[in-house]
Amino acid sequence: MKENIEQLTEQTKLLVEAGDVAMLRVYLDDLNISDVEDLIDELPEYAPLFIDTLSLKRAINVFRILDVPTQERIINKLSGTKLSAIINGLPPDDRTSLFGELRDQDLQHRLISLLTPEDRKEVFTLLSYPEDSIGRLMTPDFLAISKDYTVDEALLYIRENGKNTETIDVIYILDEEGILIDDLRIKELLISQPQVPISELMDGRLIYLNALDPVEEGIKIFKMNNRVALPVIDSQGALLGIVTIDDILWAANEEYSEDMQRMGGTSALDEPYLDLPVYKLIWKRAGWLIILFIGELLTASVMQYYEEQLAQVIVLALFLPLMISSGGNSGSQASTLVIQAMATGEVKLKNWWQVFRREIISGLSLGIILGTIGFFRIYIWHLIFPDLYGEHWIMVGSTVSLALIGIVLWGSLIGSMLPFILRRLGADPATSSAPFVATIVDVTGLMIYLTIASWIFGPLMHG
Repeated sequence: MKENIEQLTEQTKLLVEAGDVAMLRVYLDDLNISDVEDLIDELPEYAPLFIDTLSLKRAINVFRILDVPTQERIINKLSGTKLSAIINGLPPDDRTSLFGELRDQDLQHRLISLLTPEDRKEVFTLLSYPEDSIGRLMTPDFLAISKDYTVDEALLYIRENGKNTETIDVIYILDEEGILIDDLRIKELLISQPQVPISELMDGRLIYLNALDPVEEGIKIFKMNNRVALPVIDSQGALLGIVTIDDILWAANEEYSEDMQRMGGTSALDEPYLDLPVYKLIWKRAGWLIILFIGELLTASVMQYYEEQLAQVIVLALFLPLMISSGGNSGSQASTLVIQAMATGEVKLKNWWQVFRREIISGLSLGIILGTIGFFRIYIWHLIFPDLYGEHWIMVGSTVSLALIGIVLWGSLIGSMLPFILRRLGADPATSSAPFVATIVDVTGLMIYLTIASWIFGPLMHG
């Protein structure tokens, strides 16, 4: 694959340098759309030339799959005639996505001014929906028929009106008032007799989305149902548009990327990493780092509080990194598992008690495993280096072992429950990122460790 891209790049460079626009157009029009996108990634300086050279239909298809920063760079250098044709030729959902993500308001207004009054009204209607709602993804280009049609009338209607629709795989059925009552796959029409009424083909198993539903809900519904498109209705049941599987896949990829960024301890980038200005990248990362840094400062306060105990049994300080890492790791594990299960719909808010019980068992078991390993490690080191822990090696081993059990259990509970708390408060569970959980567990884990040490070494410390 890499060699193929390199060959395409070299051949394209030769055509560009030769200045043979006609041959370049023939060459680009023969490539797959994904190959042209790869060429734009490899040769970004020629991106406007490629789009301007391509035939209109292929230029539109390539332009619509590019990321917004690349689209914006092309728009600023594209000839006026080709730009107007592309903007007017984009499907409504892709056009809405572009206008919604453009940060340059003047550019947005200039592009909207290129549209026909009807398309302009359509854009404003779609942009009026919340940014992360299904309404932003839908297209009003669909086929809908009356339940009073026959199969023959329905097929005639599809032939006359299906050319400019997003898909004809699914046909929607409306009542006299325009309310959605069912849908039919095109297969059902093709295999039915011409004079059969549409009402006889209806099965009532209608699956739909609401325009104000969050995109996450749409992703879940598509995942659970074998559909290439789903209808979108308003609160009264009127059909507003449809959402197709390709748009849902793009949205799912964006959701996944944002969740991964939040779980890594940054704000969602909203732009490709390499296209994001460095100052914005710093700003996106600085907020969480400051919060985490302030949280970690509490560990110094905890250690200061137990300073006297640590000074008397200095060997306990050797195991502080072990305690911090074990608690943070267990919390991060639990948090990642629960967030992923929430994202895929496996775990819902009502399942918190089941998760809590499972994590008590898991955390306790993992703690016992690590605690046992920790105790035997101290025992073996005592046999090799008898003076390292001295006569109190059993107390040191017991402290480390019991502390690991408590810290790993606590980390598992915190990591698993924090996503539920955030979801209950209306926040994104991915905000309970691994660094955030680790910071909380670091502070509380130290308190657990040093408290257990105080109990076990209490007589020695005060003796």
